[in-house]
Amino acid sequence: MVWIGRGLSVAALAVVAWACLTSWGAVVHGSPVYAAMLVLTVILAVVSLVRLARPRGERSAARLVGSVVSIVPWALWIVAVWWLRPFSAVEPAIAAMQSDARVTVTESWSDVTLAPAEGGDGTAVLFQPGAKVEARAYAAVLRPLAEAGHTVVIVKQPLGIAFFSLGALSSAQSAHPEISRWIVGGHSLGGTVAAIEADDNDSASGGDVVGLLLYASYPASNMSTTLTADVLSISGSDDGLATPADIDASKADLPASAQFVVIDGAVHSYFGDYGPQPGDGTPTISQQDARQQISFQSVGFVGRLATPAG
Repeated sequence: MVWIGRGLSVAALAVVAWACLTSWGAVVHGSPVYAAMLVLTVILAVVSLVRLARPRGERSAARLVGSVVSIVPWALWIVAVWWLRPFSAVEPAIAAMQSDARVTVTESWSDVTLAPAEGGDGTAVLFQPGAKVEARAYAAVLRPLAEAGHTVVIVKQPLGIAFFSLGALSSAQSAHPEISRWIVGGHSLGGTVAAIEADDNDSASGGDVVGLLLYASYPASNMSTTLTADVLSISGSDDGLATPADIDASKADLPASAQFVVIDGAVHSYFGDYGPQPGDGTPTISQQDARQQISFQSVGFVGRLATPAG
């Protein structure tokens, strides 16, 4: 059991090193929860190695059982740290994080905000990233919205899981009391959570959400008769994760007025800039081309909702 414990502790340190080496940007710029998890893992591994290095006498059956019981959660913890390693933002998303004369970029522990430098139009987009994708990865595709006069808030989700950020809209509304109209959006799992937020905060619920923007995503339940917000679903024809069949099936769960746009040749990872994603399809267009089309559709959709009709 001693050697198993030592092996697991060494494996834990290796996983932490691997996560830092391959996703350092996301560790530093993401929610602090995963970074804290890495620090705690190092502490637990070092303490374990020190304890196991001490000479030990004959172990009783009870102590042996205790060792086995402690090893199981330790192994599960290491697997969780490995699985939760985030996808880091890559160019051009990193370059899009720079402020200029048109857009002011601010970053906090909870979100990234892209705001029109000369003041917005009272309309904002709250965006939920896909699972384990850091918030900065969406800066390039969403920056045109800020350039068009709309504030954009990209959520930094704890452990990269959107369901842990279900209160993000409320927090954003408190931080931006000047915003009177909200569009909630998200990529993949983030879009699923955005759909929940939209349904809970649209006009039918007395809220100020006027739009739902889905990137390669769909709702988890039927909201075809309850959601009053306008909907735009943008998907990729070669997506291997949110497949065209999945998107087609989601039409029954969204209002009949929902718009569906398919980017021909695009894949799941083209909706952000974070590199290839396991299980995804094979693209037949460039990511730059896909990004421009996604941004164009998004700007048009939000622009139509920015000013009430009439």
